Amino acid sequence: MARAYLGNLPRGNPCAQCGKPIASPDWVEQGQGRISYLWSCRACDYRFEAIAILDERQVEPEPLAA
Repeated sequence: MARAYLGNLPRGNPCAQCGKPIASPDWVEQGQGRISYLWSCRACDYRFEAIAILDERQVEPEPLAA
């Protein structure tokens, strides 16, 4: 599985609808070569997802066998 440093979460992301800053994502999910963030705006109740695509050099290959 891809490893990411989650201690450095995005903060203050603007709402995709009203533009107000959102303190931090509600949910973070890691996948192969990507990280998905679920954002919820308390000002307008809008929810949206943002996906970060990782550079291939940042992705650790999954082991083939244990």
